[in-house]
This record gives sequence, C-alpha cells and structure tokens, in this order.
Amino acid sequence: MSTLETNSIGKYSGNNVSIDDALNLKSYTTAQRDALTSVAGDTIYNSTVGGPQTYDGTSWIDLFTPPGLIVSSLVIAGGGGGGGDGGDWPGGGGGAGGYRNSYASETSGANSSTETPLTLATSTSYTVTVGAGGPQLTSGSNSVFSTITSIGGGRSSNSGSGITGGSGGGGGYSGNGGVGTANQGKNGGNGGGSYGGGGGGGASANGTNQSGSNAGSGGAGLSSSITGSSVTRAGGGGGGSQTLTAGSGGTGGGGNGSNSGTGGNGTIYTGSGGGGGRFGGSGGKGVVILRYPNNYTIALAGGASSTAGEQTDGSEKYIQIETSGTVSWS
Repeated sequence: MSTLETNSIGKYSGNNVSIDDALNLKSYTTAQRDALTSVAGDTIYNSTVGGPQTYDGTSWIDLFTPPGLIVSSLVIAGGGGGGGDGGDWPGGGGGAGGYRNSYASETSGANSSTETPLTLATSTSYTVTVGAGGPQLTSGSNSVFSTITSIGGGRSSNSGSGITGGSGGGGGYSGNGGVGTANQGKNGGNGGGSYGGGGGGGASANGTNQSGSNAGSGGAGLSSSITGSSVTRAGGGGGGSQTLTAGSGGTGGGGNGSNSGTGGNGTIYTGSGGGGGRFGGSGGKGVVILRYPNNYTIALAGGASSTAGEQTDGSEKYIQIETSGTVSWS
C-alpha cells in the first residue's frame, strides 16, 4: 500500500504505546483508495468522505461518520426603490426585501421564529438567485435558495399608496403604506397631506408615518451572525419631502430620504429600501448567505460568485453569494 515510517515512540507499558506527535493517516480520495492493492487492516483517511476508513479484507469501513449536509441560510431579496417624480410630489421610502433566516435561533423576518435549515445531498445542484434592488418607483426582485423564496421589497409611490412586498413601500403624498409579507418583513408608513412621504418597512419594524414637520423614517432591519459577527441588514428607506424634514433610512442599510434631491440608495447586499425624494433612490441588491459543516466544500457554477469565497468559522463554513447561479457540495 505504502511504505510504513515509524513515529518517535515516547514510552510504552504493556500493550499501551504513546507517540510524540499526532498520528497522521495517509490521505486518499475514494478513486485513489480503490486503485490500491489493500489487505485487511489497512487504514487511511478518505478525503472524499472526510473521515478515516479501514479495510476488512472485503470492503472499506467508515470509522467516522461525517455530519449530514445541513445548510442554514439567510436569504434576502432586493430592496424596493424610493418614490419621486422629479416634480412637486414627495416620494415615500422603498421597502426592504423579504428576510428569511434559518441560522441558529436567530429571528427571521417580521420578528418571526427561526426557520428550519435544509438537509441537502452532495453532488447535487441547487438554485441560487440574488434579487436586484429596484430603481426609482420599482419593486425589488426575489431572492431564492433551493426551496426558499424571499419576496422583493415593495416600491414607494409619489401620490398614491406604497406597494406590497417583502416589506411594504412607504406611501406617497396622502397615500397608505404597502403591506409586508408574513414572516418576511413589515409594513410601510403612510404619507401625509403635508407633502411628506412615509418610510419603507424594514425586516424588523414598520416604516413610520409622516407626522408634523417630519417625513416618515424607514423601519429597522434585523441582525444576524451567520458570517461569524453580527451584521444588520434589510432596513427600509426614509420618506422624502419638498417642505418637511426628510426621513432617515432604517438601520441595516436603508437609504435616507431627501428634500429636493435624490433619495439615498439602499446598501448593496443588504436588500434595503431606497430613500424617497424629488427623485427616488434605488433599493439595495439582495444576498444569499449559506452556512454548513466544514467537512464539506461548496462549488459555485452557472454565474454564481462570491467576492470573499468560502470561509471557515470554527467547525463550520459560510459563504456570501452575490450573483445568481447554482451551488453544490462535495
């Protein structure tokens, strides 16, 4: 099979033997293992299955069973665009993209319970779609991982009501806020008769209504530590106004509203809503983040990409996927 080289023996007593260094078994893939001429008692590390195996004279026996491929995910859709017509109508803020979280015991969208992670198979392709943020007066696009779909954030309006989405868009002048999707996001705030737009809904909180001398602010997003540190995402966009104080964007990347200019854009890869104004800001692009045991290695295909790539955090790995395609594991 291979040449046996003895390690340094520290001591022995009876049938007990200790060695100075860790025992490192020779590593083979399954294909390389099957090409060996093996005899009973041969023991290797199989890098394909991620564990040691021994040969009983007839077949190879696993000495360690790797954990199942259980994948936790954070799937956030693209944020909705803020309202604005370039004229006198104040636009509301765009709603955040739908927020679905199955990591640990973290909160999912609209302050709902953690979803159940998916149990997947190796050598199988799974769809990943990363939703785009909507430009002015346009709702965001859905994000997808396997069987999980997050709904794009609802756009705002100029003089009418915000649109339903993952989180609802803020209402324009005298318009009502849009409604968020159950277990994904919150409602947008109402616009007022004082030329102030409502704030877009966030993953955690409703956008606020126009009130007094203030346009509505965007609803707050939610935090997740799926990447090893806490990051807040999916905030609603702030409402705009021609005559009032513009609303601020919700925590987690929501764009600020504007008085006479263009509302701020939602932060990329957070699915946050764009701010309203004379011209509406764009919603932030969504994101799909996956976390799984470090015995497995992910492969991206079909256009899927990740700037940082696969990262290790303790006994698990994670990856932030930023463009659409497919993923598989080995």
